[in-house]
Amino acid sequence: MTRVRVHTGKPGVDMEDSTLAELPKIIAENPGGWVDIFQPDEESTRDFLQQKMGFHHLAVDDCFEEPASRNFVYENHKFTTFKARDADRELDTEYLRSFLHDGWLITLRHAHMPGIAEFRKRIRSKSFIKDGMMKSEYLLYQLLDSVVDDWMKVLSRQSERLDELEDQVFDQRQKFPNLLEDLHEIKRELREITKSTTPLDDVIQGMMRSTDGFVTEETDLYYRDLADLTRSIVTRVENYSSGAASTRDTYISQTSMRLAESQAETAEVMRLLTIIATIMLPITAVASIFGMNVQSFGAGNGPFDLNMILILMAGIGVGLLLWLYFRGYIGGKHL
Repeated sequence: MTRVRVHTGKPGVDMEDSTLAELPKIIAENPGGWVDIFQPDEESTRDFLQQKMGFHHLAVDDCFEEPASRNFVYENHKFTTFKARDADRELDTEYLRSFLHDGWLITLRHAHMPGIAEFRKRIRSKSFIKDGMMKSEYLLYQLLDSVVDDWMKVLSRQSERLDELEDQVFDQRQKFPNLLEDLHEIKRELREITKSTTPLDDVIQGMMRSTDGFVTEETDLYYRDLADLTRSIVTRVENYSSGAASTRDTYISQTSMRLAESQAETAEVMRLLTIIATIMLPITAVASIFGMNVQSFGAGNGPFDLNMILILMAGIGVGLLLWLYFRGYIGGKHL
């Protein structure tokens, strides 16, 4: 159901709930203000925008289709559409459409937005009303600034999370089993933020470059400051994304090094066991042969028979050790 709210800065005029039918009279009786149309019904809202307000049908069409972020100056109004963060989920976004007409800012949206909530707080503040800046270009600036501030809060949380992940990567005292997944997740989230903040920056930069007078001389300084802010946000997102990629690569490198070290330790153990088995195999063969057939070799009756067999086994073992040494398998001369 369509919900309409009006704010003019005058006591008795601001309404939490109004209707599209009442808007023409309110707009005619007041020099300016903000109209917020939430979840607009297409038929009645089209009638209000095109028939009552005289807005261009192409701009009205963008209110009920998937538009591109853009600005346009028509004969009797200005129109802009851009993405703002949806309140339902951290990084979901929805398009916010805005009409500027004779001191009025008319916004249309299909979702709850933290930027709108912040803008409503600003426009209701005593300092805002005292400034008397109830003009459409300045109201749009405050709306855009509220949306940008909301993205700044999101980026601050992402920065803290990235710092925490970096600490975990270099923490050798504790293992974090889901660290790689967390690094991939923050990289994905930063990519999603880029999809929204970059078009927003393009919209504001386009306002500054517009030759149709989208930004008035009175508000030019405000929009310049806003353009610098959105450009810094785009730069921050790029830096955070690079930092997340670097941290992920560092973690993968550390994991690869630990795996290589583990494999080297395993190989050393296997090498040592192979050497021992190589030495013990002929000794075991000697012991087995003489143990079963000692009398067949003319031995077994004298006191020196056991010593002779032990000496033979020791000689074979020493001979193999010397052979392994000169071949470089032991003694620090690995091939």
